[in-house]
Amino acid sequence: MSLLPDLRGFARFLTRDASSSDDLVQETVMRALGALDQFQGDTNLKAWLFTIERNIFFEQKRRRKREHEIMTDYAAQSYSQTESRPASSGDDVRDLESVFWLLSPLLREALILVGAQEMTHEEAAVICGVPVGTMKARVSRARVRLAELVAHARGDDVPADGD
Repeated sequence: MSLLPDLRGFARFLTRDASSSDDLVQETVMRALGALDQFQGDTNLKAWLFTIERNIFFEQKRRRKREHEIMTDYAAQSYSQTESRPASSGDDVRDLESVFWLLSPLLREALILVGAQEMTHEEAAVICGVPVGTMKARVSRARVRLAELVAHARGDDVPADGD
């Protein structure tokens, strides 16, 4: 408990955001408690916790970067499939981000697990408690629906969502 202020300070330095730093500290404490059996008593607890916090921060940063790349790829694919105006990466990503949340929760979940989190269909199916075929279908439907929503955001006609 006495190290929490230090963890918060370091997290604030890393994230430059109060809310994000609180989340980072919480994740650090949860992981540390889960790995307590790996802590060697003759080592520095503060250094161990800071290492965990730093690793989580960079893991989250890599994940966000990967999610952004995937969103950009989807936007580029959807524009090339509809053969419309040349894609400008910033506009595409904003369009995609704004319509991503219009997907049904099941489709969003499938796309995030398989796309952004780089899980296999099998891993995502286990997490969601569904057969692998169902997960593959959800990912496929999510990609198609996302392309339709992006096209609609640009003003093209799009059929209503069937989910």
